[in-house]
Amino acid sequence: MAGSNYYKILGVEKTASDSDLKKAYRKLAMKYHPDHAKGDKSAEEKFKEISEAYAVLSDSEKRRQYDQFGSAGFQQRYSQEDIFRNFDFSDIFREFGFGSNAFGGRSGGVKFSFSGGAPFGFGGGSGQQQVKGSDLVYELGLTIQEIATGTQKTITFQHEGRTENLTVKIPKGMVAGKKLRIAGKGEQSPVGGPPGDLYIQSNVLNDPRYYLDGNDLYIDQTIKLTEALLGTTVSVPLLDGNSLNLKVPPGTKPKTKMRIPGRGIPHMKGTGTGDLFVRILIPLPTKLKKEQQKIVQELADTGL
Repeated sequence: MAGSNYYKILGVEKTASDSDLKKAYRKLAMKYHPDHAKGDKSAEEKFKEISEAYAVLSDSEKRRQYDQFGSAGFQQRYSQEDIFRNFDFSDIFREFGFGSNAFGGRSGGVKFSFSGGAPFGFGGGSGQQQVKGSDLVYELGLTIQEIATGTQKTITFQHEGRTENLTVKIPKGMVAGKKLRIAGKGEQSPVGGPPGDLYIQSNVLNDPRYYLDGNDLYIDQTIKLTEALLGTTVSVPLLDGNSLNLKVPPGTKPKTKMRIPGRGIPHMKGTGTGDLFVRILIPLPTKLKKEQQKIVQELADTGL
């Protein structure tokens, strides 16, 4: 719900305490829950709104980011699945008295699911509730080379109380922040709903030569002071094992970044590739020989 004011939806001030939030949500949930507002589609939509607002504001970290970035910025950082992750409807509704079967309804019922990108949908007549199990996140260490070319990995994780091995294909471009979803490999639902998912998240390992910023690749290249003044050509190693000659123009300043288009990391989805940036480092000598001092003094005398 982009642009939503969660505080306004719950009817509370921005300074509301956790207790204030719970009271406000309880009051509205009692009013708009499908068990009470039978067949009222507008009430169902209102129930979705207040549940999303409470899921965010009752979580200290999500609330902090919502306050910091505002609604639009928060929605860019959190999908609806992220918003409702670890939000235990079962405990809340049991506390509020919505039936003995966790969310249960004496009629209608309410189904909570993240399938199709929606946090929950409403079902009617059956009284069945589907609460998805919690998702798992596995941080997988990947080298820059593996991220550039794609790879296959076997991971070991705890699933349903046992150790499980899973071989997964890692696509090109799985840079930091990107995730790979394995459906149904998360925690089991506490009330018989579908299991959660397993998300494999890239953790870029340190590389002695390169470092990444998104899909752009960076490398440091050291040249001499005289080469910076007069210009030079350097050989830049590429990820595929080849190298490329790069002309450094005369008068190049320290930490200048020179861009080589299309030599970075491929994008995980869609077409295109990041760029390679060569950062020019020019170390200054800490001690000069007598001959060097003489030459530098002569240069200084010329006004350089």
